[in-house]
Amino acid sequence: MHEAGSFLYTLAVVCGVAAVTTVLCQRIRLPVVFGYLIAGMIVGPHVPVPLVADAATVSSLAEVGVVLLMFSIGLEFSLRRMLRMAPVSGLVALLETAAMFGLGVATAEALGWTSREAIFTGAIVAISSTTIIARAFGERPVEPAVRDAVFGILVFEDLIAILLLAALTAVGSGHALSARAFGGTILQLATFLAALIGVGLLVVPRFMRSVARLRRDETTLVTAVGLAFVAALLAVTFGYSAALGAFLMGALVAESGAHHTVATLIAPVRDLFAAIFFVAVGMSIDPALVVQHWMAAVVMVAVVMGGKAVAVSAAVFLSGRDVRTSVRAALSLAQIGEFSFIIVGVGVASGAVGEQLLPIAVAASAVTTLATPVLIASSAGIAARIDRALPAPLQTFVALYGSWFEALRRSGATPQRSRERQLVGFLFLDVGVLIAIVVAAAVEMPRGVALLQRGIGAGPQGAQLLVLALAALAAAPLVLGLFRSARKIADLLSERALPLPVRGADFGFAPRRALAVSLQGGILLLAGVPVVAVVQPFLPPLRGAAALLLLVVIIGALVWHSATTLQGHAEAGAQLLVSALRHQMAETGVHPVPQPIAHADELLPGMGAPVGIAISESHVAAGQSLRALNVRAQTGAGVLAITRGEERILIPRGADVIRAGDVLALAGTREAVAAAIALLTAPQAGANIAKPG
Repeated sequence: MHEAGSFLYTLAVVCGVAAVTTVLCQRIRLPVVFGYLIAGMIVGPHVPVPLVADAATVSSLAEVGVVLLMFSIGLEFSLRRMLRMAPVSGLVALLETAAMFGLGVATAEALGWTSREAIFTGAIVAISSTTIIARAFGERPVEPAVRDAVFGILVFEDLIAILLLAALTAVGSGHALSARAFGGTILQLATFLAALIGVGLLVVPRFMRSVARLRRDETTLVTAVGLAFVAALLAVTFGYSAALGAFLMGALVAESGAHHTVATLIAPVRDLFAAIFFVAVGMSIDPALVVQHWMAAVVMVAVVMGGKAVAVSAAVFLSGRDVRTSVRAALSLAQIGEFSFIIVGVGVASGAVGEQLLPIAVAASAVTTLATPVLIASSAGIAARIDRALPAPLQTFVALYGSWFEALRRSGATPQRSRERQLVGFLFLDVGVLIAIVVAAAVEMPRGVALLQRGIGAGPQGAQLLVLALAALAAAPLVLGLFRSARKIADLLSERALPLPVRGADFGFAPRRALAVSLQGGILLLAGVPVVAVVQPFLPPLRGAAALLLLVVIIGALVWHSATTLQGHAEAGAQLLVSALRHQMAETGVHPVPQPIAHADELLPGMGAPVGIAISESHVAAGQSLRALNVRAQTGAGVLAITRGEERILIPRGADVIRAGDVLALAGTREAVAAAIALLTAPQAGANIAKPG
């Protein structure tokens, strides 16, 4: 009876206080998650308020919340949908999460934390919050391109977070980081995932379809929740987190086609227990520790917001998006949330991290979550300022980059596809072997030094240098192979987007070269960043970050050189466009309707699909400067030339003013050019629009 009374008291205190704090947070327009965290601090042992809940009871209920939350996230995953999105969103998520993981590890090492705390810190800062972003977009809708980019990344971020949870559970329970333990952990995890998914695909979808046909909501809900907890128990039995099993079961249930029904039914139960989970997180927060480690919390906030802004922007742009979409997506993802709490909870429970990491992570989450709506609201202006600040060669490069990717996507199947897949296979093989060599050399260094000292009588420093030389000798062919494979893949893709001429001069050399260099850089980053992220915990502090920084500098220099070459090509191309426009206007006259520039693709490959548009007095663009209109930042299209009677302006700058009667040559993707036309030809306020008679 006493235990039942204690349970009821704890549940009443937790739910009652959480109700009050969440209502207050919504009144002052704060995320309800803060209300739960504040409620946890109030009923926790660290704040002198006479409302103390039983920590063991809340912890047990919180575990239920984790299972239901991860099961619900899994319901959003369709294996078929993931396969369709993987070539773009999956690679973008892999690149930016690997970069953030490596940055988090390097930051923790710079703060003097242990290797395990560094690994957990990397995982904490790598994953954005699906819940916070969904609510922020609900309150402030964004354009479809940004929304699709963000949620495509979040799908794979959640999957990466689940894999990190599984790996961190094994790391947290171990006693030392070794090559054998590392390899064994990866092999065991792969075996577990393959077995559960393989068997589950044969059983779970059919079973859930048969249950759904009964058309009893109660039965469907109980069955789904039962499957979630069975999978969670199975994962715990094999030494993994309950979250991994629940997530996989959600993905398996999604394959049944009944996931929408299950998601609707489970939502109220999930929200209740998820609230208790966040309350449990709040109970673990000691405000004194937050004050004591405030500097580390500030550093983590800077790492999350600055790192996400750079990493996501670069990754999204490399996937073929324009600067505006890339920057807005990056600023939308600049926060951490529920997964970070779960990850740090695993570390604290296993004793792998110190007690200071939880309040630091919560403080960072609070600040970044509060900043998210502000960043989303100001992202368009920030993107415009970044675009205007770019040097002229880079402005031309980013204006044309999207059109090259559009041509690549429209190229269809070619005989080169098999060669491309073969090279990608070699690339993955080189990456895997390179990781194995670096990790083995790092963790087996003491044993290798001892063997060389006994075998050849070398001193400690000489033996260590010899081990490093042998490791470098073994890794050198793999690094060289990565560069060669990346270059060959980039050349094949760029030739597919901008084919080589059958005969005659190669007018597309400069844009093809710029595309090849950028693709090669993106492929090297896609291979190099995960390598550094994986091996960084095994290396001396900041060595991996230094190597990655050197790679970024080299790629940046190559891109800049190709962009300056492209600028000259664009200026020469603009002259040809002006000549083509004049010839076209002489034959057909100046039309208010946008007209594709005849033979532009043949004369100027790599300049997108140029379109000529005449500006009249009724258009909003008349009398406006390009800087004021901000065409490229708002639409992604570029103005390559302006024809004004006998005058012509090639690659116009921001200060150039558009006048009535001007004919503009626009270039970019079809979508970007259409958006630019709509922007430029919008009617001026108060303009008299003639109606058809």
